[in-house]
Amino acid sequence: MQERWIFQRTERLFGKEKMEQLASKRVIIFGIGGVGSWCAESLVRTGIKHLTIVDSDRICTTNINRQLHATTQTVGLVKVDVLKQRLLEINPHAEITAIQKIYNRANHPSFELGTYDFIIDAIDSLGPKMELIRKATRTNACFFSSMGAALKIDPTRIKVGEFWSVNGCPLASIIRKKIKKGDLPAKEFLCVYSDEVLENKGGHLHCSNEMNDCPKKDIVGDPELADHEWTNYKASVNGTTAHIVAIFGFTLAGLVIKAIYNEPVE
Repeated sequence: MQERWIFQRTERLFGKEKMEQLASKRVIIFGIGGVGSWCAESLVRTGIKHLTIVDSDRICTTNINRQLHATTQTVGLVKVDVLKQRLLEINPHAEITAIQKIYNRANHPSFELGTYDFIIDAIDSLGPKMELIRKATRTNACFFSSMGAALKIDPTRIKVGEFWSVNGCPLASIIRKKIKKGDLPAKEFLCVYSDEVLENKGGHLHCSNEMNDCPKKDIVGDPELADHEWTNYKASVNGTTAHIVAIFGFTLAGLVIKAIYNEPVE
């Protein structure tokens, strides 16, 4: 299938030169769970061709309620591999790099953040998230971050704001407090957030990868991360819904697309 036919509706809105601009940009997303998976899909469907997706996890049964690539058929598989396969089904001409790693201070040089035009933070683990904020804001890339998307059901309360001005988001408040104890972000950046905070009403969350029931054995990840699942290491796990995390992800994608749309055509 010719690539031009895939994006003819987008090109009608953007124009040919802007579509070429979209296709030339390099984007990296850290975390492809509830927020990041929808962000990746939106970017590729809009015309982004050079996309790197980073996540250490395999798909868990408890991901099915909200994550794009999570189904009863993909439980136990490496998230980045499953999403890469889906994105290439959307646009076989795209260049999708899948990295099954945990981003941290020790390995951050391997990601070569300075080579990207856009860096997107959809990490839900505090330490790696703060480290990415510090490093990403020291590059020339445009950086966008997702704050907490859990414990929310009202889509009308989702907003975009500068990191230091975000109000009503407990995660943003915690990050600001902790990040002041080390290197501060080197520049301002926009966040997607909501000031809605509901209560958990359900019981204990149990996660099972059900690896022996995985129907697709041809997608193989890092053997050192075979049993890795972040849920087992979190101090608390909050309730989430698909429509909220998807709107967070789509909004992040929208910020990227808007920035490119507003760039002058060379």
